[in-house]
Amino acid sequence: MGAEIAYSFSDTTAGRVRSFSGDRLVLTTPDGREVVLGLTDATSAQVVRNLGEPYRDVTGRLAELLKPGARVFAHGPVYPDPGGPRYQATQLFLVGDEAEGHVFERPGWWVDQLRELARFYRRAQFGAGEVDYADYRTEIRLGGDKGARHVQETDTISRLVYGMASAYMLTGDEDFLTVADRGSAYLREHMRFVDTDLGVTYWYHGIDVDGGRERKLFTSEFDDDCRAIPAYEQIYALAGLVQNYRVTGDPATKADIDGTMRLFERFFADPARGGYWSHVDPVDLSPHAASLGRNRARKNWNSVGDHAPAYLFNLYLATGDRRHLDMLEHTFDMVVAHFPDRGTPFVQERFHGDWTPDREWGWQQDRAVVGHNLKIAWNLTRMNAARAKYDYARLADTLARTMPDVGRDGQRGGWYDLVQRQPPHDFVWHDRKAWWQQEQAILAYLVLAGHRRSAEFLEHGRDAAAFYNAFFLDHDEGGVYFNVLNNGIPYLVGTERLKGSHSMSMYHAAELCYLATVYTGLLVRGEPLDLWFKPRPDADFPDRLLRVAPDVLPADRVRLEGVLVDGEPYRDFDPVAMAVRLPDSASAVTVQARLAPVEGS
Repeated sequence: MGAEIAYSFSDTTAGRVRSFSGDRLVLTTPDGREVVLGLTDATSAQVVRNLGEPYRDVTGRLAELLKPGARVFAHGPVYPDPGGPRYQATQLFLVGDEAEGHVFERPGWWVDQLRELARFYRRAQFGAGEVDYADYRTEIRLGGDKGARHVQETDTISRLVYGMASAYMLTGDEDFLTVADRGSAYLREHMRFVDTDLGVTYWYHGIDVDGGRERKLFTSEFDDDCRAIPAYEQIYALAGLVQNYRVTGDPATKADIDGTMRLFERFFADPARGGYWSHVDPVDLSPHAASLGRNRARKNWNSVGDHAPAYLFNLYLATGDRRHLDMLEHTFDMVVAHFPDRGTPFVQERFHGDWTPDREWGWQQDRAVVGHNLKIAWNLTRMNAARAKYDYARLADTLARTMPDVGRDGQRGGWYDLVQRQPPHDFVWHDRKAWWQQEQAILAYLVLAGHRRSAEFLEHGRDAAAFYNAFFLDHDEGGVYFNVLNNGIPYLVGTERLKGSHSMSMYHAAELCYLATVYTGLLVRGEPLDLWFKPRPDADFPDRLLRVAPDVLPADRVRLEGVLVDGEPYRDFDPVAMAVRLPDSASAVTVQARLAPVEGS
């Protein structure tokens, strides 16, 4: 037995109430242990609140609210004691009250959160006036102030466009659509290169703006990818464009999406062994150029699998094009064929050209990104609903069942970042928790709970959503924090202090709100969902059909119940295919689609 801890420290305990009496609270942690916490006359308690909501004090109602089964976070000092650590709870965060078991399952919770996120980024980037992307900044400080550096990165604009288009889809707020539309136009006008000879479109890393002049940054400025064209930057350039195209059907945007798809197939695809190269040389667009150094002839999760969540599922939902479904199938066939590792619980993430695992690359070495494993489980479940395969369901299930033991914090809740792939799976850099990895956990377990009707996975999803909503929402400045310490306290140092950076824009937080609404409402709780679209009169949708399915859903579980066009009832739609035949119009029309669970499904 190791030496006893001889000093006090502060910590957080997550769990469900086992018992509460007087000043003694017993919690069962997510990993099944019992922790006894002492309360004092200074202990305060609040209910977890959403962005934009006031503080809700419930200190005087503990006897009423701390019933067995209630989900709670307790924070306070931990003292050394001969009988073992003695926990004291000075702050309690309750995830619900007697009227609602979990606040984040309240109808409209995630919609309201996305509305507040969109307002924060709208105000931070453009103020209350005209939306002008000449004023856009990649770096946004904690409170929404802009950084001094005026490099506009293509991917961060695209991620903002994704968030604003998604916010419009859930709220119908025209101001959010204006931000998305103008961002799409700005990307096309400033960040795009069309090679008419080759018939492909590709995207600059960004532009460096100095006064009225701008300098194109053709290759990546990021350390991992410097002086190359990485696949993931081209992938995420499409994230916002595709989501906005779902709303408007803009034919010019569609043309650039198609041109970028041709770029992937002509220069990034490996026709011999399958998958997609991670980088190509900026001169000859070859993945084999010596100039690529450690990125020469490599493949990774970002270049192979990230097509799906970033844009490809959404493009397939918008078009119904079987070519997009075939590409999805190919990427996930590569994932199930090459990513699993029988020696550890984690998938492999980096490969040589022949699919031999690369365990010596840069910072990754033989290390696992916890969120990528969860992301694969989430997206395999979506893919299995589009084209069911045993291997898709099996790998999703395996990852979902093994990740809690190696990637989750069983004491405090929440999910870790980078760990060693080999036992005992030590942390690589730190034990902090990033906002985007919490998103992957929430979506992985919610989609599995919804598709499989699984109480086990729903419990994991609720655990993850509880931690995120308790600790990542910034109620003082707005938006969400980049990282928190393992105990949930915000980590506000360096670039992790920012609300906008190379790594963070609006994308992951908005994607979480959008899809948590879909999975929790439609699939778990059986509640209807309203979505808004604004197709142009020249909308480039195949067969003039506006496809309104919010995600790839299990067959026969959801139908299109009703449609309003410019506020009036409209009857020309297919409830099973969830498609609206657009009316002839000289101007854009507002389409409000109500989706509902199929009774008895």
